[in-house]
Amino acid sequence: MSTKNQLLTILEQQKGQTISGQELADRINVSRTSIWKAVSTLRKEGYLIEATTNKGYCLPVESDLLSSEAIRPLLASELKNQPFYLFKAIESTNQEAKKIAIEHPSKPSIVLSEEQLKGKGRLGRFFYSPAKTGIYMSLILKPNLTTTDATLVTTAAAVAVCLAIEKLTDKKPKIKWVNDIYLGDYKIAGILTEAVTNFENGTIDTIILGIGLNFRTPIEDFPTELESIAGSLLSKNTGKLTRNELIAEIITQFYQIYQAIGKRNFLKDYKERCFVFGKIIHFKQGKQEFDAIPVDIDQQGGLVVRMQDGQHQTLSYGEITIQRPFN
Repeated sequence: MSTKNQLLTILEQQKGQTISGQELADRINVSRTSIWKAVSTLRKEGYLIEATTNKGYCLPVESDLLSSEAIRPLLASELKNQPFYLFKAIESTNQEAKKIAIEHPSKPSIVLSEEQLKGKGRLGRFFYSPAKTGIYMSLILKPNLTTTDATLVTTAAAVAVCLAIEKLTDKKPKIKWVNDIYLGDYKIAGILTEAVTNFENGTIDTIILGIGLNFRTPIEDFPTELESIAGSLLSKNTGKLTRNELIAEIITQFYQIYQAIGKRNFLKDYKERCFVFGKIIHFKQGKQEFDAIPVDIDQQGGLVVRMQDGQHQTLSYGEITIQRPFN
C-alpha cells in the first residue's frame, strides 16, 4: 500500500483527531517529508486535511469523499479483500462494472463513483447522479444461482438498503415493488440488476448489482421532471453520517442476506417494508393495460395481485404505477 493510502487509512480511522507528522511518519515508517508530500497529494484529490503548526494533521469529521480506506475497515474480514474501483466521474457504475467483469472474470468487486454522467435506471431511464451528494455503486457478483433464483438478488438488495438505513439513522424507508426505496412520498434510491447467463448449464456467470441513492442531494437541484418524485435521505445539515459509512453498511447487510439467499428468509423483511399492498396499481403486459390489487410477494420475489375478475396473477418483472389508496 502506498504512503498516501496508508496515511488516508489512519486519518479516516481517527477522523476528527489531530495526529503529529512525526507520529504518522513513525507509524508508516517513512520520513516526515513523505508525509507532507502525501498530504499534498490528498489535498489535490479533494481531501480537506487540516494542518496545525506544532500539532499535526486532521481529517475533519464532516469529510465525506468516497474512499476504500474509509469503507474497508468497516467491512467483515471476508469482504475486506474485495477489489475497490473508485472514480471521480464515469458514465455509469454498472457499465464500468461490466468492463471490469470481463477483464477480471473471477473476482467479485465493488465499483463506486462520485458522479455518474449517464446513470442507468430501469427501462432505459436516466438516474440523476450529481457529484459528491449520492451513492452510486455496483457490486460485481459471482453467484452460484440458477436464472430463476437470480431474480432474488434485486429483492435482497432492496432489503439490505432499508436495513442499513434503519441501522444508521432514525429513518424508516419503504419499498415500492420491485426495486425502488422511498421515504414518505419520495423515491430516494433505485436498484438495477443485470446478469450474464451461461446458456449451456442454465446458471448465471456474473451479476452486476447497481445501487443509486440520493444521500444529501439538495432538493432544489433536482431536474424539473423529478421535483415531485425524488427525495434525499438526508439534508445538508442532518447528522454526521457519511456516505462511506452507509456504503459499508449496505455492503455488509447485502452479503449477510446473499450468503443464504436460497433460504429466502429476507422475504419477510421485504413484505414488511413493501407499501403497495392494499392499493390499486396499474401495469402493462404487452399492449394490454390492467388494474389490480397487490396481495403478496411470492417465493421468487414476484408480486401477487388480485385482478378485477378476482383471479390471482404474479408479476415477475415490469413496472407498476400506484393509482390511489384502496378502501
